[in-house]
Amino acid sequence: QVRLVESGGDSVQTGGSLRLSCATSVITARDYCMGWFRQAPGKEREGVATIDSDGRTSYIDSVKGRFTISQDNAQNTLYLQMNSLKPEDSAMYYCAADQDPPVLTAIQALGVIPDAFGYRGQGTQVTVSS
Repeated sequence: QVRLVESGGDSVQTGGSLRLSCATSVITARDYCMGWFRQAPGKEREGVATIDSDGRTSYIDSVKGRFTISQDNAQNTLYLQMNSLKPEDSAMYYCAADQDPPVLTAIQALGVIPDAFGYRGQGTQVTVSS
């Protein structure tokens, strides 16, 4: 069982930065995919960024150039660095992990996170004010 715990959410002004962290229990599979998705009140859930065990990443267009997903395997932690934040980035952010075959690549997973993922956290709130 993979356990995920997010942290780092906060309230910031437009243009600010935040780094979200997702502490994970050990990913035991050689192939895995992890990512972040978000949901704002009254809006559909959307995948934000994914990373797979080969280090490939994928992002939705609205965050490209502003957000960076990364992982520290030694610390079993997934990160999402968010720069140049906008009010439309305000949402609850969740991390998700998948290690049950067949595991999707980062590109394949972006459109189906978290439905195709076996594990997800409880979320951390990001609020960006104008």
